[in-house]
Amino acid sequence: MSALSRKNLVVVGASLAGLRAVEAARKAGFQGTITLVGAEEHLPYDRPPLSKAYLDELPPGEVPEATVFRPESVLRDELGADLLLGSPATGLDPVAKEVRIGDRRLRYDALVIATGATARSLPGSEHLAGVHTLRTLDDAVAVRNALDAGARTVVVGAGFIGSEIASGARKRGLDVTVVEALPAPLVRAVGEVMGSACAGLHHRNGTDLRCGLGVERIEGVDQVERVVLSDGSAVEADLVVVGIGATPATEWLEGSGLRLDNGVVCDDNLFTGVEGVYAAGDVARWHNPLFDRSMRLEHWTSAADQGAVAARNALYPASAKPYQTVPYFWSDWYDSRIQFVGVPSTDEVRIVEGDPDRDRRVVALYREGGRLAGALTINGQNVIMKYRGLIMKPTSWDDALLFAEQRRATAAVAP
Repeated sequence: MSALSRKNLVVVGASLAGLRAVEAARKAGFQGTITLVGAEEHLPYDRPPLSKAYLDELPPGEVPEATVFRPESVLRDELGADLLLGSPATGLDPVAKEVRIGDRRLRYDALVIATGATARSLPGSEHLAGVHTLRTLDDAVAVRNALDAGARTVVVGAGFIGSEIASGARKRGLDVTVVEALPAPLVRAVGEVMGSACAGLHHRNGTDLRCGLGVERIEGVDQVERVVLSDGSAVEADLVVVGIGATPATEWLEGSGLRLDNGVVCDDNLFTGVEGVYAAGDVARWHNPLFDRSMRLEHWTSAADQGAVAARNALYPASAKPYQTVPYFWSDWYDSRIQFVGVPSTDEVRIVEGDPDRDRRVVALYREGGRLAGALTINGQNVIMKYRGLIMKPTSWDDALLFAEQRRATAAVAP
């Protein structure tokens, strides 16, 4: 199908990736109809602030700043998008080129799947008030209200979301316990060495971090009262926030013929292999040519970039371009910013600046074979993108260490 015959673009997922797909389509000159389908009733909104600034304590009468990306007038009038919000997709028929939304059938010529991911919950706790995940705006409102009420807080999972919630609670002076099944926070994201370094941020800020423990059960009648851990200990709680990861939202695609394996499987171009169908954001598992491997990223930057690439490739497949990237994420804990670029599945981790037990600023590099594959900084905002550029080139491990040494030497003689 030529670009001229692609008259209907449907984007399923009113997410960051979905919004960027709509914007990119118009920027590329697409004049056809665009329909943006969203499971939530909200306009597309920014998710990272929900576990950061949105939870901060405010003076009485003030409300958190809205995180909506674009007002409805921009989406409808300037971008010319038809909005179907509060209307989750329920199926896909790639032969008829139709997205099912309940009893409705929505025809498409090009389709971008950007349905994101769904937060995992703890089985058996669904009936208890005070137990939440934090993925949506509605989740954030509920957690914020509990913190405003001074809730004794237990966070299950010491990843990005869980650690940011703990940070927000401690800023308010609340008691917080974080339970993590793995030996340290962020083990899957940054490895155990630097995960242990990040654990120090919790300890130094008065958070009760308990690693290597699972949740046996959550107790309470109607409202959560305590969390019983795998070692038999119990923690009293008014609020439990579950931050144990998310699963790609692909249930509605079962039986569609798309390949589903920890996400919608795509090639370098974010193409699913099914005519006209591309995927972007948290739901997409695509082949990243830069690292020659499949990846599914739950990061803001990649979601934004992938949404734009997927839309352009879906509308103009003859000129499709691959999407390659050096993964990047950040997380704010207490008064520190953690940033990571690259991949953590490496052969060596070397701290090239700072001491995690003593210094606020730490820089660590990750080796894979003979090349620089990743870098993590704690309060290293002025250098992290330089390492991202080195990984993109790519750069040998020896050259990366030389670069780090030169930066240390320059810093040592700076006035």
